[in-house]
Amino acid sequence: MKKRTILSLLLFAFVLSFFVTNLGYESQILLQRIFSSQVEILPQEKQYSIDPDWILKDKNNRQFSFTQSKGRVKFVYFFSSWRAMSIADLTGIQKLYDDYHNKIDFYIITNELPQPVEQKQQDRKFTFKVTYLIQEVKMPFDPEKIPSGYIINKEDKVVAQGFGNTRWNSNKVRKLLNNLISSSL
Repeated sequence: MKKRTILSLLLFAFVLSFFVTNLGYESQILLQRIFSSQVEILPQEKQYSIDPDWILKDKNNRQFSFTQSKGRVKFVYFFSSWRAMSIADLTGIQKLYDDYHNKIDFYIITNELPQPVEQKQQDRKFTFKVTYLIQEVKMPFDPEKIPSGYIINKEDKVVAQGFGNTRWNSNKVRKLLNNLISSSL
């Protein structure tokens, strides 16, 4: 075979591998992480209050109120386990969770069934607890914006947000969280 034909076949095999192997999905996640945007930290005049009277549920369908986090800093993130963009974000969120889960309340939220979500968590070695939406219940955020995330201060004001693929595990976010944790009501 000619050298050009061999190179063409190798290139074709490489491109094909993105469609028939896990390489394509993993490459999407890597690219999402590389090209993620910064979290938008809201200036004081653009911060907005949310109604914390919001009901969620755990994987066993036990309901609980978001008000259980009254007076604490909260991190809320909406995701879909099948979206590479969400998985790219969750990799950074896991690192935040590892360092802050005893200091702030994490609400990693989906509207999926628990089984595929738990499988994805196991595959990716994610240890954060997943929260599930209750459909047709009032909530302070638009659950259709996936992925999206919010950092909420102790007074239930959104102080930072990110839509689409966002770099949550950054020095800027960590500095904000540390300042929010150390502030008093």
